[in-house]
Amino acid sequence: MNRAADRLFLGAAAEPCGDAVVLGAPLDVTESFLAGTSMAPRTIRAVSDVLETYSPILRRDLSDLDLVDWGDVAFPPQDVTAALTAIDQAVNDARGAGFPLLIGGEHTVTLGAVRGIQRRYPELFVIQLDAHLDLRDVYGALPLSHATVMRRVADAIGFDHLVQAGVRSGTREEFELACQCLASGFSLELAPEVRKRIAASPIYLTIDIDVLDPAFAPGTGCPEPGGSSFTEVVDFLYSLADLNVVAADVVEVLPTSDVNNVTSVAAAKLIRELALLFAAPCG
Repeated sequence: MNRAADRLFLGAAAEPCGDAVVLGAPLDVTESFLAGTSMAPRTIRAVSDVLETYSPILRRDLSDLDLVDWGDVAFPPQDVTAALTAIDQAVNDARGAGFPLLIGGEHTVTLGAVRGIQRRYPELFVIQLDAHLDLRDVYGALPLSHATVMRRVADAIGFDHLVQAGVRSGTREEFELACQCLASGFSLELAPEVRKRIAASPIYLTIDIDVLDPAFAPGTGCPEPGGSSFTEVVDFLYSLADLNVVAADVVEVLPTSDVNNVTSVAAAKLIRELALLFAAPCG
């Protein structure tokens, strides 16, 4: 890990083990519109202090957990393959120490994290909250990119283990391909048959911040109008409380395009709620 002089995430300690483990993955190589997501882990940590550690909805406090921050995963900044390998190992290690919470970086980092978690949970399902399907086979001649990441994830876990929600953008071919997924849709809800299918299975949850409408999250590289409010997204997370979510990420925050850090603060609050929802206190 690369622990520079950065601040720790809200309420976290720099310890080797905990109930929840925060990691940064500042990959920023394949962005197609606006670059700068490498700054997100540092920025989200810095602004997290504007939040309280207590969630009044969940009636839980980060002080009830052993929340630790391992810093940023170390990898060559322009080598996507090496970065994914490093993230794979770091997230696998983090799962051995607690509940992994990965902060991107571009969405490509999710592939490395899913690989790391799948080594522990071969029957893994993935729930993706996103404005975009990200199911292209190649994008700009690249098979590994933020626009192909869920295609590569589906290659690893199977299309029938991929659940997509909040989607409102993609090519005709991507939407046709999405029919193979367990569920793909515009709404932020799980159909009863989908919930029944995944109820007893380990789940990786990935949140692209652009699932939020740009009015609520202007600081992202590919904003897509017509999205959800913050309340709608966090309510969806609360609806997953009875499921076996084993790791999660929040990706695609772009601090240089943000307005008064509102997107970074939203991301930090999502991370807080994820920790309180899915990281069981030891003992």
